[in-house]
Amino acid sequence: MSDFVLFVAVGFAAQLIDGAIGMAYGLASTSVLLGLGYPPVTASASVHAAEVFTTGASALSHWRFGNVRWRMVARLAIPGALGGLVGALLLSSVDGGTIRPFVAAYLAAMGIWIVWKAASRKPREPAEPKMLPALGLVGGFLDSIGGGGWGAIVTSSIIGQGAVARTAIGSTNASEFLVTVAISGTFLLTVGLELWPIILGLIVGGIIAAPLAALVVKHMPDRPMMLMVGVLIAVLAAREIVGTLGN
Repeated sequence: MSDFVLFVAVGFAAQLIDGAIGMAYGLASTSVLLGLGYPPVTASASVHAAEVFTTGASALSHWRFGNVRWRMVARLAIPGALGGLVGALLLSSVDGGTIRPFVAAYLAAMGIWIVWKAASRKPREPAEPKMLPALGLVGGFLDSIGGGGWGAIVTSSIIGQGAVARTAIGSTNASEFLVTVAISGTFLLTVGLELWPIILGLIVGGIIAAPLAALVVKHMPDRPMMLMVGVLIAVLAAREIVGTLGN
């Protein structure tokens, strides 16, 4: 019961951040599990099992508040699911930690780029994001390998191309549902699921937070949202780089 209550709080906080700025649910939740001593594959499998329900609630909430562009979702979701399936299969037999420093360097660059664009840009027409299928494929693969990161990779890249932050976040969250189903199903078949009190806690906390986060996205101005995204990405990437150098 203590694990359940703790992870209701973790799931609520992680989903509130993820739904509001399009990232960090998997990264935050997985980091807590790793800090408690669980193996990476167990942590990733548990978090993605919970995300099947929390991403469904998030997708529904963002759709309800008008934050989703379905054309963008269609181009992201299926490649993302394929990438996630491949990554989950590899993680069940290979250590995914070797590529994490390279991902962290990419995210650091994207975070700085987004902050710079938000601070210096003048009002202009939003740009149509490019190469979404390839972005979805890479994002899904890295998400399953690292226990999270779909939003950090995909949302940051789409906003970095000049898309409207609100629809980038809503569409990325909606796409994540199919990606998570593919990853979680693969983990279920390959390594199984054991940490049910933790998984249920993450689900309950995430479902409660999902509509609140979507409401924030609907009403928050574009520039502050971009600054929040960029700063969080840069901080998470710096933390990962420092941890890698320390090892």
